Amino acid sequence: MEYNMVGWFEIPVGDIDRAKTFYETVFQIEIQLQDLGGTKMGWFPWVQDKQGTSGSLVQNKDWYTPSDTAGVLIYFSSVDVNNELGRIEDAGGKIMQTKTQISPEIGYMALFLDTEGNRIALHSRQ
Repeated sequence: MEYNMVGWFEIPVGDIDRAKTFYETVFQIEIQLQDLGGTKMGWFPWVQDKQGTSGSLVQNKDWYTPSDTAGVLIYFSSVDVNNELGRIEDAGGKIMQTKTQISPEIGYMALFLDTEGNRIALHSRQ
């Protein structure tokens, strides 16, 4: 295969400012806000020629609905999932599953709810 299977992701939100603050706090990043004709987007950082992909928070009540049980489950990469887990509750989220080993070869995962009610996952090798 000549490309990564995931090229972009979108996380539905009800309040773009609240979601932006949550993700900036948990991942210690800066999210850029854009308004594209009534669809508000918060773009995650992207580094060209590096592994992985980028995506955005999206607020549009007609097309996007946050969900803790339906839809796509996104796994954010991490050095150690405990780093982000330690910031989730203070930022207004809820930990659903603490750091759990998938297997020695694959590493660890954890699940959390963001401030919008979306189920999101973390993955790390250690």
